[in-house]
Amino acid sequence: MNDTKGGLVIFTANSHPSSRELSKRIAERLGVELGKVQVYQEANRETRVQIQESVRGKDVFVIQTVSKDVNTTIMEMLIMVYACRTSCARSITGVLPYFPYSKQCKMRKRGSIVSKLIASMMCKAGLTHLITMDLHQKEIQGFFNIPVDNLRASPFLLQYIQEEIPDYRNAVIVAKSPASAKRAQSFAERLRLGLAVIHGEAQDAESDQVDGRHSPPTVKTTGAIHPSMDIPLLIPKEKPPITVVGDVGGRIAIIVDDIIDDVSSFVAAAETLKERGAYKIYVMATHGILSSDAPRFIEESAIDEVVVTNTIPHELQKLQCPKIKTADISMILSEAIRRIHNGESMSYLFRNIGMDD
Repeated sequence: MNDTKGGLVIFTANSHPSSRELSKRIAERLGVELGKVQVYQEANRETRVQIQESVRGKDVFVIQTVSKDVNTTIMEMLIMVYACRTSCARSITGVLPYFPYSKQCKMRKRGSIVSKLIASMMCKAGLTHLITMDLHQKEIQGFFNIPVDNLRASPFLLQYIQEEIPDYRNAVIVAKSPASAKRAQSFAERLRLGLAVIHGEAQDAESDQVDGRHSPPTVKTTGAIHPSMDIPLLIPKEKPPITVVGDVGGRIAIIVDDIIDDVSSFVAAAETLKERGAYKIYVMATHGILSSDAPRFIEESAIDEVVVTNTIPHELQKLQCPKIKTADISMILSEAIRRIHNGESMSYLFRNIGMDD
């Protein structure tokens, strides 16, 4: 793996010690030392970066993993990239396994597309290439005016299923909502397993429903037309009660998604699958953010095991909940760095990957 030309420098832009583990693994696989740099917070909470070796004319790779303080993480990345640019680096490639603010990639009412803002800031700071993994929406690549390599973690999760789950042939891949059905279908087709989709939402008990006695009187309308305009109003959505499309009775259920953060939806899905007869439940996700009390909720839930990759450090959460396991993806990141530095094709890392993966 250490077949690299000279002029390669790898920096970790994170000031938090627990977030440097992935950078160390990548450097070890490439057979190089991490570049010398100081990243720290001033007393007034300003971020300061001091590069302590020459990067003139070199290919610089800045690895940044997202810590709890996501905004500090972004500033560390931007300042590091800009420092390399002003120090005359030949190229600056950002390695962000998890792209922050990726969920805010669509306009919602009077909100903003924050992913586009982050992408513009990174390009303006001096980034010439970006390596990331399993973007929440693939269209985020279009926010950049530089090359973006969106790697996939699914080969490592599929390998984990085959090697670590006994009797996985008796499993069924589950999408906890129709939105994640494409990802689940991809896993199911590659493992030659069945597919199930959870649809709908929990309904209020009859005693909890508003009976209308304290509601304002209804206003009669003629059809679905607004009184002052001839524009048809869109009928509001109403989700049906929870249903599971597919047979999970007497099977191992494997729920797949790209991000696991607020685990309430995963816990609810696990309870539904248990009620339908699944005897063991796994959750597979690329990015394990696991915010707040997620480890406690997982420990107390019907979920037997949660498997995430190390795109985001989660050692503290593993200490709080032994159900959380890790799949290492440093191998594919180090190979991507090696190929970009040596000017080799990246197509090998995307073999057998379709549009829906």
